[in-house]
Amino acid sequence: AIINSENINKNHFKKTQLDTLKNIAKIIGNKIKNAIDSKEHHIAQKKLLQSEERLRMLISSLKTGLLFEDENRKIVLTNSKFCEMFEIQAKPEQLVGADCSNAASQSMHLFENPNEFVERINHILEKKETVLSDEVLMVNGKILERDFIPLFNQDNYLGHLWNYRDVTLEKNFAKSLDVQRQKYSNIIANMNLGLLEVNNKDEILMCNQSFLKMAGYTENELMGKKAGLIFADKDSQNKIKIETQKRLNGYSNSYEISVKNKNKENRTWLISGAPNYNLNGDLIGTIGIHLDITENKKLQLEKDQLVNILKIKNEELSEYAQIVSHDLKSPLRHISAISSWIKEDNQEHLKPASLEHFMHLDKTLEHMEELISGVLKYSSINTETLTDESVNLNQVLNTLINTLYIPEHVTVEIKNKLPTLHIDKTKIQQLFQNLLQNAITHNDKEKGLIQIGYNVKNNDHIFFIKDNGIGIEKQYHEKIFKIFNYVTKNKNSTGIGLAIVKKIIDVYGGKIWLESELNKGTTFYFTLNKAMV
Repeated sequence: AIINSENINKNHFKKTQLDTLKNIAKIIGNKIKNAIDSKEHHIAQKKLLQSEERLRMLISSLKTGLLFEDENRKIVLTNSKFCEMFEIQAKPEQLVGADCSNAASQSMHLFENPNEFVERINHILEKKETVLSDEVLMVNGKILERDFIPLFNQDNYLGHLWNYRDVTLEKNFAKSLDVQRQKYSNIIANMNLGLLEVNNKDEILMCNQSFLKMAGYTENELMGKKAGLIFADKDSQNKIKIETQKRLNGYSNSYEISVKNKNKENRTWLISGAPNYNLNGDLIGTIGIHLDITENKKLQLEKDQLVNILKIKNEELSEYAQIVSHDLKSPLRHISAISSWIKEDNQEHLKPASLEHFMHLDKTLEHMEELISGVLKYSSINTETLTDESVNLNQVLNTLINTLYIPEHVTVEIKNKLPTLHIDKTKIQQLFQNLLQNAITHNDKEKGLIQIGYNVKNNDHIFFIKDNGIGIEKQYHEKIFKIFNYVTKNKNSTGIGLAIVKKIIDVYGGKIWLESELNKGTTFYFTLNKAMV
């Protein structure tokens, strides 16, 4: 539409300009004739000179190259723009009376097709017929359009007028527009989204190939038809009317509707539409982009059903873990109580070996209770509702250092200030407690050292806990984060702590890894996603 409007304006400009030039040429011709026929030749010649001067002033101001030749191809009039176009060094007034018979040959080197340029001029002069918008290409890349206007007085040939215009900019602009139009036409025709244009009466004006594929119809079957009546049921038709009215009021919108294609298959379309205006700003209809989301809706429904099933299963597992924990701990407590009673009742009769056996029994019972508590914590991490709050990790670490049993030969250092995170306080305490306890438990050095540090990178908080303990072989770097996987036979290890750590980190979109060297120590690194904390 823009290009058509430009062409109309351009043609109107050309017509007005040509009419002006014709009138100028006629005036010149009439002045010449009147001067010849007039008895008062001297007076007429003076008036003619005055008229020519006015015409020269007018012509010199034109932005087109103008050349007026008489019937013998002698220059009557030209202007500066013409001299500039043809790289002529002389001034326009110096060219008056010059012979143009060989001028084309002298200027032919300026044009991309020199011989064709000369031959075309000779052909036009021979026919003496009006030629408009004749296009020629110059070596320097410029594009010229020329008009040839022969001048007659009745049957007498008076000469002709050449008019040259530099149309390089508008030609390149039109070409660029055409390329862009073609590019976007190809995109629209081949994109996977269905495009539909309708008028204010909901009658289909245009649809692309993707829409035809979605609908199952041919273009001829849809043109001029009302889109809502073809595809939608009554409920969807009412929805389309409401949404279309919004567009007609100037609003863009998106909505889902249920439709039937040509094969009467039930489909779900997501439609995103906007009002469509013409160049004058008048609303002429709407344009809608359509996406078939039928399969996505099915997958979403299956996903929702699966999530509900998993939610129920998790609740059942949580309840089961609580029941199992209670049912397992009760016998352990009974065994522990009976063991204590037997030991108390027979204290004087028990041998040292028997007392040692009772001590091992108590230790085993404590270890089993720790295992049961660990399993319960591990199973409940994903099912518990997180209570995120502002937590100062410096305070959390200070509390842990003061409450955990840390042997005198082990030193814990916090290397730099830790951040305040929006996180579940209990979970972050469990995380650091298990990592600290792991570092303490597996430290065999006379002077144990545990260092805690923090950094931030891109979208992650990065923490590390470094120790100078026994180290971990490379083959166990992945296994230790799985429940009940032991690296050592340490009696205080349950094989659950690091599994709990991994699970908490997963909940907050992070990851954990380690670097270790046997007998020199281990560094655990873990991240927490900044967007989640």
